[in-house]
Amino acid sequence: MVLAKLRRFRLPLSGLNASVRAFVRVRAPTLGVLATAFALAACSPAYDWRTISNDDGGYTVDLPAKPDKDERSIDVNGAPMRMRVQTAEVAGDVFVVGTLELPDAQPATQQKALDFLRAGLARNVSAAPEAHPVAVPLVAGGSVEGVEMRMAGKAGANGETRTIHARLVAKGARVYQVAIVGRAEPPAEQVDQFFGSFRLY
Repeated sequence: MVLAKLRRFRLPLSGLNASVRAFVRVRAPTLGVLATAFALAACSPAYDWRTISNDDGGYTVDLPAKPDKDERSIDVNGAPMRMRVQTAEVAGDVFVVGTLELPDAQPATQQKALDFLRAGLARNVSAAPEAHPVAVPLVAGGSVEGVEMRMAGKAGANGETRTIHARLVAKGARVYQVAIVGRAEPPAEQVDQFFGSFRLY
C-alpha cells in the first residue's frame, strides 16, 4: 500500500513534500525506515519494469514493480487540490508519480503549484536542489518543458542521508511530480528508464 511504503521514511512530517505528507499519519516523532540499500551485485534487486497507462492522470510511465495508488485532498497555499499518487518500491528506492489537479490551467496557477512542490521536495532533505530544464515528451509527439532536480541531505531525527531525483512539469490543469526517493544513489540505468518513460497525453 502507498501508506506502508511512505511510512518507512525517517523524515519529519513538517519536512515532507505535501504530495507525500498527505498520505502519512504520524505514529511517532519520525517515520519508519527505508529498506537497506543493496551493496553487492549478487544482491541487486530485480527491476520488473512494466508500462502503466494512467488515463485518469493523463500519462504513461514504466514502473519497476506492481504499483500502489491512493488519492487525497491537500492544501496548496490555502487552496484545496486533489493529489493522486502511484508508487512502486524496489530495494528501498520508492518511485513516485504524483498528479496534482489544479482549479484551472492558467500559467500563474501552474507556477504556484510547481513552486509549492519544488519547495516541499527541498525541505525533505534541507538542501537546495541542483535543477535544470528538461523536455518532457508527449505521447502524441513533441514535448513540454519541465524541470529536473537532484538533491541529497540529512533527514529525520537521526540525520540519515536521503537522495531525491525528481521532475516537475505542468500541462493543462495538472502538475506532475515524478520522483525517486532513496537512501543511496539509485543505479543510473534505472533512473533513466523511469524518467525516460514518463510521457504525457
